[in-house]
Amino acid sequence: MAVENCLICNRINKIKEGTNPYFVAELETGYVVIGDHQLFRGYTLFLCKHHETELHFLEEEYKNTYLKEMSKVAEAVYNAFHPDKLNYELLGNGDAHLHWHLFPRRESDGIYGPVWWANRELMSSDEVRPSEVELLAMKQKLEKELEKLIPLKKEA
Repeated sequence: MAVENCLICNRINKIKEGTNPYFVAELETGYVVIGDHQLFRGYTLFLCKHHETELHFLEEEYKNTYLKEMSKVAEAVYNAFHPDKLNYELLGNGDAHLHWHLFPRRESDGIYGPVWWANRELMSSDEVRPSEVELLAMKQKLEKELEKLIPLKKEA
């Protein structure tokens, strides 16, 4: 069930309406989207279909599937964008709806610690927003890698 003032629920609703340009794929338990801003090239999110604030609130079988799918999404991100390291984050302090942040990290990104140590203004600036062409290429690359690892639903 969607929660009206939840940013993640609103983004999922846009996926269902076909108006979220960052949408890549629907899985059994969640939606894969490219991040709006790409300071860390290949930044991807995995949005849980259920509006829950904590992993342990999910029913056990659903939770296990969600975590397995997140792992496959992370593998696809790694294979698509070839980082030196991949950071996984499930925070929920700002948006209290389960969603994973998958950050491809590279030696060249110059930040030697959590991504949140980066300049916050730069992380969310238009300067690091992908162009339509870049976004399409990223989505295609990630979808291709996802298809190798997990069955994808063709309709959101």
